Amino acid sequence: MGKVIKYAKDNIDTDVILPGQYLKLHDYEDIAKHAMEGIDPEFHSKVKKGDFIVAGKNFGCGSSREHAPIALSHCGISAVLAISFARIFYRNSVDGAFLLPIEIDEQTYQKISNGDDLEVDTKKNEIKNLTKNETYKMKPFSEIVSKIIAAGGLFRYKPD
Repeated sequence: MGKVIKYAKDNIDTDVILPGQYLKLHDYEDIAKHAMEGIDPEFHSKVKKGDFIVAGKNFGCGSSREHAPIALSHCGISAVLAISFARIFYRNSVDGAFLLPIEIDEQTYQKISNGDDLEVDTKKNEIKNLTKNETYKMKPFSEIVSKIIAAGGLFRYKPD
């Protein structure tokens, strides 16, 4: 369970998620201090472990920096719920076991508000909005992505 931090916009790119000047940092906790700094300088102080970002289309577009999902996850974000993701951000999130990239439809995106408390059940492909007492569907993960998530990332995944 976690709270929603909603950014009502599309095309939130990796330069906003983690500005380029911080790519030289190697300590994940130091990287996390600068998460979303390009759009919300106070982001780091708002996040609690297990929180969610909700955003529009094409989240994580731009450069393929792995630092973007690292910054978000080590800041406390457990999942990003978006209408769509840039594929490289999606795969970096899953493969590194940093956070869950959860695809939602436009209607769900509109219903979820900043500050709502959510609970995600990936087995049922459901998102429960505890604040509004509503349940939404999420796009199921593919079979291979589900297996990688269950294994704890690509490096721990062992094909059948």
